[in-house]
Amino acid sequence: MPLLTFDSTKPFDFIGVGRLCIDLNANEINRPMEETLTFTKYVGGSPANISIGMSRLGKKTGFIGRVAADQMGRYISQYLDENNIDISSVVIDTNNSVTGLAFTEIKSPSDCSILMYRDNVADLNLEPKDIKEEYIKDSKALLISGTALSKSPSREAVFTALHYARKHGVVVVFDIDYRPYSWSSEDETAIYYRLAAEKCDVIIGTREEFDLMERFDNREEPNDWSTAKGWFNHEAKIVVIKHGEKGSIAYTKDGQSVESPIFPANVIKTFGAGDSYAAGFIYGLMQDWNLPDAMEFGSAAAAIVISSHSCSDAMPTVDQVKEFIHDSKDGHPFNDREGVKR
Repeated sequence: MPLLTFDSTKPFDFIGVGRLCIDLNANEINRPMEETLTFTKYVGGSPANISIGMSRLGKKTGFIGRVAADQMGRYISQYLDENNIDISSVVIDTNNSVTGLAFTEIKSPSDCSILMYRDNVADLNLEPKDIKEEYIKDSKALLISGTALSKSPSREAVFTALHYARKHGVVVVFDIDYRPYSWSSEDETAIYYRLAAEKCDVIIGTREEFDLMERFDNREEPNDWSTAKGWFNHEAKIVVIKHGEKGSIAYTKDGQSVESPIFPANVIKTFGAGDSYAAGFIYGLMQDWNLPDAMEFGSAAAAIVISSHSCSDAMPTVDQVKEFIHDSKDGHPFNDREGVKR
């Protein structure tokens, strides 16, 4: 019996909800921000990147969010549309908001940082009335991410989406995506993350993000397995805990534990790895692949994106990921294992 059941009768494969912003990635790499003079513009925001990744992988994708009534907002909507993402639930915000900006600094492949401008941003003005029940009902899967929970009314909009998803049998994925600058305190973060995570089928985050979410559990030495078991007491069927260069571990409600290493890559920057991993991993789950293959596919997608200057523009196609895996394994194609369950 599969861990997750995706309703094949629904017209949408995947819907993302939340942050839509602009990434301005430094062109002059291997130097600090103070010495960087030019940047290249991309669509950004973790749920946006994951949704773009899913669309590039051939899934029929939609998005729920708000964009500012400005040039950047129009650019985001146009980009999503050009990437075959349905934008009928992307609302133009009329509250004099602005588009969030993320300036990236690439001092070295392992030393990257992001300078965020998030005051009065349109995406956090998403309202419960923007969440259409029929739109969510028509999707096999829904993605939420942590940033959208950080402020009202976006917070209430996400919980509205979660309510409709659970009501209509939509598989819910929670990408924790902790951004400390968005929150008033770690206590506030933990409370709302927990309330959301309890309603999700798949939870993906770093060890540090799970520690934050479980800060009230009073465990002396939390470990990955005890973390996963705790979430299996709610709706979770799969818990993925990422450990950076050490790879990731996925735990399942039926007792599986699968480790996935990272692929060697010609790393340009570190950001974007989590988004591309999530897209590849979710794609594998939706294809009903076994867990090791889904994780491998996600890891390969992540290696492709961190070897590129952009995040959204670099999201790979299925053929690109399979070719990367084939080349990395020196002649052992991914196709040989496709659909084989362990």
